[in-house]
Amino acid sequence: MIAAPRLSSSFLQASGHALPEPLMALRKQRGTALIDMPLPTRKTENWKYSSRYLKLDDELATGLPAAGKTGPELAVAGYHVVFHNGVMVPEASDYPDVDGITIQRFADLDDDEALELAERLDNTLDSNAVQLARLNSARFEDGLYIRLKADAVLDQPLYIVCETDASTPGSAYPRIYVDAGRHSKITLVEEYITSGAESAMVNTVTEFALSEGAQVTSIRLALDGDNVQHIGATGARLKNNARFESHTVGFGGPLRRHDLQVRLEGPGAECVLNGVVVTQDKQHYDNHTTIEHVAPHCNSDETYRNIAADESHAIFNGRIHIHPDAQKSNANMSNKNLLLSTGAEIDTKPELEIYADDVKCAHGATVGQLNADSIFYLVSRGIGRREARALLSMAFINELVERIPVEPVKETVQARLNLFFEQTFNEA
Repeated sequence: MIAAPRLSSSFLQASGHALPEPLMALRKQRGTALIDMPLPTRKTENWKYSSRYLKLDDELATGLPAAGKTGPELAVAGYHVVFHNGVMVPEASDYPDVDGITIQRFADLDDDEALELAERLDNTLDSNAVQLARLNSARFEDGLYIRLKADAVLDQPLYIVCETDASTPGSAYPRIYVDAGRHSKITLVEEYITSGAESAMVNTVTEFALSEGAQVTSIRLALDGDNVQHIGATGARLKNNARFESHTVGFGGPLRRHDLQVRLEGPGAECVLNGVVVTQDKQHYDNHTTIEHVAPHCNSDETYRNIAADESHAIFNGRIHIHPDAQKSNANMSNKNLLLSTGAEIDTKPELEIYADDVKCAHGATVGQLNADSIFYLVSRGIGRREARALLSMAFINELVERIPVEPVKETVQARLNLFFEQTFNEA
């Protein structure tokens, strides 16, 4: 019998980038708990499709080079923060100066602030279901702490650009925590990009704590290169009448994994989750979502679309859990999938777990191919066969792309999708 691979102490060691003592203590505690932790295998239910792509070797154990003084150039309007290899670059960032909103890097927190943050980290995620989020807690070298006081409103989106410089093999661990006070409002855009061609791993965790009536819009773009393993987790906890809106767009790679967990803990809380994934060649992307209806009178609406081409593999596993006290819950989940070749594979598993009587819940999933009659119709109107297939494929996901509420982000996504379809149908 071959033993399951385990995390080694050498992999868990990191430089510790000038973090306050409470955060260093938290990281050390998490790292000690993870030593010899078995890595996911095919027998791990929520990793059965992705475990064979996971490679955590000693070459990736070392951190990537620390951030330089200049950081990557940005072409976005509004507020922005730059992470370079998991470390913030203040010189390349533009913080908002808005009453009631504080944005700080972990390294700049005093001990009292760091202790408060350390007690909050990891509270939005089920560590048993999101195993590798614990790895981020043991290895993060810096992070971003965003606090909004009651009624504070950020007037423009906050862009967080996380660049991985894979000029040498290594790993990066960006960390973000957002504390949204009563009736506050913020739009956060996370963009993950890569330069360099060596093997690298990015392990990200973003957490949101929404107080009563808070409104948070989260937009997450996974645009890493084909040389990067990207394992990400997002958690959100909502109090009374809070609203969390998520838009995730992912492009495949050697391993792409995103866990999204939302807990509706106060009456009247609601969440909207939209996701688009496209894969080609031999790429892989695995989305796992969980919505916990804990309190009564809460609403959730989830819509995900996957497109897989060539010999790629896309996975969607969505779970809605209605707790016994969550009466009057209203939950809806939809997952539609499009296969562009006979060699592509899509696995979908929508789940409903209901322990309350007075609820309205629905879920559904479909997997199919482009409609031959629709292609014939477009071709008969003078459109080339390749263009017809690209148009129909874009139409399949365009509804969700149009829902992205930030216009420059929407344009970026549309441009990347056009490139994807151009490559996919190049030989059609």
